[in-house]
Amino acid sequence: MKIYNTMTRQKEEFVPVEPGKVKMYSCGPTVYNYFHIGNARPFLFFDVVKRYFNYIGYDVTYVQNITDIDDKIINQANDEKVSYTAVTEKYIRAFFEDIKALGIKGADIQPKATDVIQEIIDFIAKLIELDAAYEVNGDVYFSVESASHYGSLSGRKLEDMQAGARVETNEQKRNSFDFTLWKKAKPGEPEWDSPWGKGRPGWHTECVVMSCSNLGETFDIHGGGVDLIFPHHENELAQAWAVNKKPLCNYWVHNGFINIEGEKMSKSLNNFFTLRDILKEYDAETVRYFFLSKHYRSPIDYNTGILDESAKAVQNFYNALEAVDYLKTKEDKVVYPVEFTKYTEAFIEAMDDDFNTAKALAVLFEINKLISNQENSNELRVSASHLLVELGTVLGFFSDIDKKLKSGFSDISESLINLLITYRNEAKTRRDWTLADKIRDDLLALGVQLLDTKEGTVHKLLK
Repeated sequence: MKIYNTMTRQKEEFVPVEPGKVKMYSCGPTVYNYFHIGNARPFLFFDVVKRYFNYIGYDVTYVQNITDIDDKIINQANDEKVSYTAVTEKYIRAFFEDIKALGIKGADIQPKATDVIQEIIDFIAKLIELDAAYEVNGDVYFSVESASHYGSLSGRKLEDMQAGARVETNEQKRNSFDFTLWKKAKPGEPEWDSPWGKGRPGWHTECVVMSCSNLGETFDIHGGGVDLIFPHHENELAQAWAVNKKPLCNYWVHNGFINIEGEKMSKSLNNFFTLRDILKEYDAETVRYFFLSKHYRSPIDYNTGILDESAKAVQNFYNALEAVDYLKTKEDKVVYPVEFTKYTEAFIEAMDDDFNTAKALAVLFEINKLISNQENSNELRVSASHLLVELGTVLGFFSDIDKKLKSGFSDISESLINLLITYRNEAKTRRDWTLADKIRDDLLALGVQLLDTKEGTVHKLLK
């Protein structure tokens, strides 16, 4: 298995810190608003990474933080004229609602920054003790010049950055690139006691403390959006190296942007769509397919046309499963034909190649063709349907399969539709194609689709 490592800018063989186990951290939400579809990409991608590691036999510990104290949160609280906790509680609740709606299982451990304030203070004190940080008038800064490795993740050299820098002047800092570990409290802001006076932690320190305290000094994978490489992840790495004298993680994994007309989607540019709004128009699996149909490191252009195509692709899976009445055999033990090995191997090969979900989806479509091909035996098609669901579940599809494949009709409606199907079949026998087509079209107008299969006519309720 190979993973592209941002640190080395190449694919590397995955070797876990501890055999059989994966320890993984990704940056979670800053809870001051509903998250947009660009934020959703890393949340969904790392959900798939965890699912896949589980599928191939690893025991995974996945940590994702919640940033619940930050300038943006304070500003939002001021705008809404409420306490910062009212803001964070509202949007933490919304975050969990939205990831559930998207079919994301969630992390194993979800620490909040405000839960680890004392650990953060202790960590900062250690940095000061090691001369990697300094305090000025209640603010504490990390000294980038103390970090010989600074810039190794982003590929930036400190001297080059300084030469062309346009950085806000802060006379308290020894170097303009020194970053804040502890912020002195301003009047009316949330505050905690510390050896340097009342204040609150900086974002970069929150994350390094939450990752190390839950996963150890060096863990396997740290990830997030590509926009976090610098300065956030660079600054996390610098602090961890200063204290522990070892890398924070062995593999840095970053997903690409989502663009709107060529520009990165972001709240600051006001060109974003919240996941909540999108899920009013599109099914969660459509959004999942939209993301996974591109390699995670590639940028994606947000486009309703692509979402429409994604919806059709997902529906193709369900049409095939419905055609073989998958739910009837769902609990059966199915032994796959020997020739199915090539599909499983192709799927694993795709995912082992830096989580290439686009190629993995192509494998699912090959299996889907087996199901849809009515020339194949029913036994083969049923077996293929089970393999489709098994591998699709690894990518996060089919979690609500019972609901999606059940028609949702009442018993009397079911009986009436079956009666109309009988009349239609009789009309076809008489070669009365006009009446047969009218029954089909009238049912479709009512939201009931008829599908003629090798085994007979089936029907489903259109969503």
